[in-house]
Amino acid sequence: MDLGLTDRVYVLTGASRGLGYATAECLVADGAKVVLSARDADAVSAAATRLGGPAHAVGIAGDLADPALPQRLVDTARERFGRLDGALVSVGGPPPGSAAGVSDEQWRQSFETVFLGTVRALRTVAAALAGDGEPTDRARPAGGAIGLVLSTSARYPITGLGISNGLRPGLAGVAKDVADEYGPRGVRVVGLLPGRIMTDRNRQLLAASGDAERARAEAEAGIPLRRIGDPAEFGRVAAFVLSPAAGYLTGVTIPVDGGATRDL
Repeated sequence: MDLGLTDRVYVLTGASRGLGYATAECLVADGAKVVLSARDADAVSAAATRLGGPAHAVGIAGDLADPALPQRLVDTARERFGRLDGALVSVGGPPPGSAAGVSDEQWRQSFETVFLGTVRALRTVAAALAGDGEPTDRARPAGGAIGLVLSTSARYPITGLGISNGLRPGLAGVAKDVADEYGPRGVRVVGLLPGRIMTDRNRQLLAASGDAERARAEAEAGIPLRRIGDPAEFGRVAAFVLSPAAGYLTGVTIPVDGGATRDL
């Protein structure tokens, strides 16, 4: 199936590695161009190089806690590639710990980056895709797609991830709200809920248990497919969601978790 990604342009945050990078790989493989951002300048530059360099990918160093970053990414996409068709907003997981056990400062920092940073990026890209502030006679019709990388904690609490349990459900609600507001102008918003996928974040969580092999076996026992996912498996789902092939999909959350989520 042709996803219709050829020459389309997407911005992706948190994309020097992990789920963001896996999605960028799938987009570029299908002919799209990407603007990547991550906090580490060297890492995001290297990621862009691996994806084919300036003709296919551009790397921008930045943190979602910076209010100026989303507009900078939108402007870079248009300046370098001449258009913008969507975004994947991904941010690293907040520190582990129970909701009652983490400090006020950890809550504040996580809110600024994980929650407010995501909301700011979402509304900036949505407005850009809807054509706010642009001439009405521009060559390309308004519209596009935004994927938010959330967590299965948006559906049910995960033991030991109290901040995520607090913030992710709120972001799912924000995504639905923005999908309703911008849907009439052709902008789609979808929440993606990765479960156990073997990223650096999950390696850290497994190692923090004190016995990574045992923790992995216990995690896999609770997944109907009996294995932890590969980042590419998430990336392919995200690339489809962002593509024109998913043009009637919006305002929903999609688990990518091997069947671990138990609600219908």
